[in-house]
Amino acid sequence: MPRLPYAAWPPAPIRTERLVLRAPEARDRPAFVELFASPEVGAYTGGAQPRDELERRMPETPQRRPGRFVVELDGAMIGMVELKPHDAAGSAHARPDVGETEMGYLFLPRAWGRGYAAEACAAALGWFAGVLPGTPVVVATQTANDRSMRLAARLGFTEVQRFEEWGAEQWLGVWSPDVGPAGATTGP
Repeated sequence: MPRLPYAAWPPAPIRTERLVLRAPEARDRPAFVELFASPEVGAYTGGAQPRDELERRMPETPQRRPGRFVVELDGAMIGMVELKPHDAAGSAHARPDVGETEMGYLFLPRAWGRGYAAEACAAALGWFAGVLPGTPVVVATQTANDRSMRLAARLGFTEVQRFEEWGAEQWLGVWSPDVGPAGATTGP
């Protein structure tokens, strides 16, 4: 991922109609444990992690790193969106030529089906396009993950590759900041 300018992280909280995107805080630790321990959340991400192990190793303040946003609704964490380096080297099939930045998202099951993921991801992509103009973003998901596939399409990601990895068909899409989420123009 191109380096985020020092002044860009952490940004002031990003506010949408219903949500706040912000850097992780100590008060988010229980929600991070719940997120990573959830069998529903882990269904397409390698499985749930053992809660007792998460309780032991999760720091008091969940890791802050450039591009990681907590998604907050009414003062409580409901998920996270992350923009991170695209690890094409870590995959036998993912293409390094389509983008250096990858978006990932995880939401607690109680937040599913209400449009929060689309709202939060669109806000994160908008912020990213403002900080690193012209930089494409990729997203990878299992084709069996219908919700994630619909979200990627809704955000304006277009398919560039399908491949088999981790025992399942994977989908790789790219988002261009010139087109942006849901077809909205973000360029001049």
